[in-house]
Amino acid sequence: MRAGVVERYGPPSVVRIATVADPVAGRGEVVVRVMAATVNSGDARIRGARFPRGFALPGRLALGLRGPRAAVLGVVFSGVVEEVGDRVCGMTGARMGAHAELVAVSASRLVRIDDGISFDDAAGVLFGGTTALSFLRDRAAVRPGERVLVVGAAGAVGTNAVQLAKHLGATVTAVTSAQNAELVRSLGADRVVDYRVTPTRALAEHGERFDVVFDTVGALSPKTGRPLLAEGGRLLLAAATLGEIIAARGPVKTGTAPQRPEDFTTLLDLVGSGALRVVVDDALPLDGLAAAHARVDSGRKTGNLVLHPQLAAEPL
Repeated sequence: MRAGVVERYGPPSVVRIATVADPVAGRGEVVVRVMAATVNSGDARIRGARFPRGFALPGRLALGLRGPRAAVLGVVFSGVVEEVGDRVCGMTGARMGAHAELVAVSASRLVRIDDGISFDDAAGVLFGGTTALSFLRDRAAVRPGERVLVVGAAGAVGTNAVQLAKHLGATVTAVTSAQNAELVRSLGADRVVDYRVTPTRALAEHGERFDVVFDTVGALSPKTGRPLLAEGGRLLLAAATLGEIIAARGPVKTGTAPQRPEDFTTLLDLVGSGALRVVVDDALPLDGLAAAHARVDSGRKTGNLVLHPQLAAEPL
């Protein structure tokens, strides 16, 4: 099969497309033909060894000293089970391997996709959707009428966070760039703040307070985020440093989102009902994987970059 391979850490140019052995299903596993995968900030951080502060050594020890031990990156996919033809989606966790034509995965980590949901939407909702759902519903327990501030509202996590906060009954203020203002308004944001005009931390100086502050991009710290909280408020840091994770207590919530099939089902149900819209920045063939990494590195990606491993590159 063809796959995107990263043998050493570095810039997007280290990504190459190669022919590798087809995966073999182990006990309790199936092989899925990947119809769509996503290229997200997590993939780019691993490729570039750009770990949050404090995670450089633990990250290399866990993933590989000079390059990823799992040379095929990608954790989110949708596709068709080879032997039975079921349409499924899921996440591979630390095993990765989704940036390829085929991936072997535990059957228990898969959920079926309804016929009315596209492969792109099924793959696109999982990375950002599971993170937003975990932080807003489970850790912050957002309630109707609360005021939620979403920082980084146009990214994969942010676009889901805006919509899920609205779905939970909150009033949403979204922080993003001016060029993405209309996008986040279309997702339900009640107000949009251009961070280039009004830095997020400056909102506190203007007397603004929120019940929940959700920083999806690492713009805030506990020190800069706490002044934005109303009484009883919760500060959610999705891109926290190791020190912030260790020190997190009280209103500060950090950590990683679990990859639970029941959450995948919840998200797919919301997509199927029209309550959740999957934002796709671009869709690329497997040969466009390095370009997708470069797009993520640019910081200008909106929503999701979707990879189509079965799609041949267009001839020059």
